[in-house]
Amino acid sequence: DGSNLTPAHHFPDFRLKTYAPLAFRYFRELFGIKPDDYLYSICKEPLIELSNPGASSSWFYLTSDDEFIIKTVEHKEAEFLQKLLPGYYMNLNQNPRTLLPKFYGLYCIQCGGVTVRVVVMNNVLPRAMKMHFKYDLKGSSYKRRASRKERVKTSPTFKDLDFQEMHQDGLYFDPETYNALMKTLQRDCRVLESFKIMDYSLLLGIHVLDRKPLSRGNRCDSRRGQKVLYSTALESIQGNVKDPEPVADDDTLGGIPAKHKDENLLIFLGIIDILQSYRFIKKVEHSWKALVHDGDTVSVHRPGFYADRFLKFMGTTVFRKLHPLRGASSKRKRSSLYAGKSASQEFLSMQREKKEEKKAQSMDNLDGNFYSSSKQPDLLPKSALTESTQNDEDETENSEDRRDSSSTLAMDDPLASLSRSQSDSELDVYL
Repeated sequence: DGSNLTPAHHFPDFRLKTYAPLAFRYFRELFGIKPDDYLYSICKEPLIELSNPGASSSWFYLTSDDEFIIKTVEHKEAEFLQKLLPGYYMNLNQNPRTLLPKFYGLYCIQCGGVTVRVVVMNNVLPRAMKMHFKYDLKGSSYKRRASRKERVKTSPTFKDLDFQEMHQDGLYFDPETYNALMKTLQRDCRVLESFKIMDYSLLLGIHVLDRKPLSRGNRCDSRRGQKVLYSTALESIQGNVKDPEPVADDDTLGGIPAKHKDENLLIFLGIIDILQSYRFIKKVEHSWKALVHDGDTVSVHRPGFYADRFLKFMGTTVFRKLHPLRGASSKRKRSSLYAGKSASQEFLSMQREKKEEKKAQSMDNLDGNFYSSSKQPDLLPKSALTESTQNDEDETENSEDRRDSSSTLAMDDPLASLSRSQSDSELDVYL
């Protein structure tokens, strides 16, 4: 029949239970979600059912405004999330920018003898942006390939071995974005390791900008006035990243710019499935798989090893750093070396010309004195003449040695041979 609090409906009687309402209300306030907007997103229009590519039996639903994901969880996962709330609260309080799932509510619905527990999270992959490739990456190789059933889907979710085949060169980011992304992943993995969490995944969506640009008519209007703070991929990474200017009609939807070969990409990503702790059942599962296959390649592993393997795979195979300045710096070094060599040769030639001019002036003075004087100079004896010629030869040899040493010095360090009285133009040549 309905009441002032609940509208009329044709379903049987049901009971809705809210877990930790104060904690989740704080989380919603931290991310700037107003209560009216939260209820409007979930209850206004029917939810959109999504396919589940993973091995879990969970169901996924998306709100019509593309803001929230609603996932069904098991009883143990709901209990583990409640135990996780104090540490999760501290982590979000210190660092709201994270790639970890952002939990906004945990509920239990009992209807017709069936109990369903659901958790409300942020949406990692916006539906308005077409994902040309989707990956569920864990850093392991044992049975990490999409099944035939998954490949037939219109938007399949591939896995680690598929990524190494389809994007074997990796995804390239500029150095600042790469460092910020890896720093965020490293911090999040250490947080998960402290909670003894493993078997989580990185959900990666790739949009190729060169393929059929998205028209404005296909986009969701609600994303223009986005409700949740730090929910996009670009907002979630920590570091000094130059965010694009906030435009009301932003076509990137918060994607991280990247490159693969000659293609320009937008990357959307987030860590998912963090409600799996390394309990006794998981230890037995790891031991059993290790007997059949290599224990270091299976997905289930102790949290410390899992985090290290996860980070190594993401930092070396999936994400890579661009080095655009390497060729430019080498060219600069070569040009500066050539400039130093040419300037040193010019400097040595100038010194030689000055010495020759001084010698010529001295000879002119001697010639002038000789012709102007009425008396001829006294003739030197033979011994003195030979000594003077030997001294001249020694001086010429010493001067040649000094020239050779100065030339080598100029070649090794062009700035060392410069005097302080040189002009600024000569210094600019060297620099």
